[in-house]
Amino acid sequence: MIVNESLFDIEDQTELLIQTVLTGKTVEQYRGNREAMNCSELVQEKLAGFLISKAEFERIESYGSHAPDFRTKQRAVRQAKRQLDMCEEVADFRVSETEVQDILDTISSAIAKTISEDIKVDAGNPFFTKGNNHGCGGSCHAS
Repeated sequence: MIVNESLFDIEDQTELLIQTVLTGKTVEQYRGNREAMNCSELVQEKLAGFLISKAEFERIESYGSHAPDFRTKQRAVRQAKRQLDMCEEVADFRVSETEVQDILDTISSAIAKTISEDIKVDAGNPFFTKGNNHGCGGSCHAS
């Protein structure tokens, strides 16, 4: 890499982009939702229950269905996880987390596309599409 004035300009623009994202409404909402989730006694209670169920299941998981109470403990983990995920604060946090990820994916894709349409962008969202082509890119679909 050659260090010149262009590199410093890119660094300045990058810093400006970062500050713009960080001060945006979506990131503010994300931070507020994260704080609300972390401060919620109900969420902390359900998280503790989930972690206990998970630890109990992990102790017998390697034995598979041969372990006593395998299915019962497996189901308990799933139920505890569901109860945690159904908390309003957790659900709000997950939505805002996805919104921030979408912004970052869009920025990454726009930068890559500016350079070349052939650059692949690893997006956090498995449903994120590349460019204007919303198909899978294969020839398996009938025309």
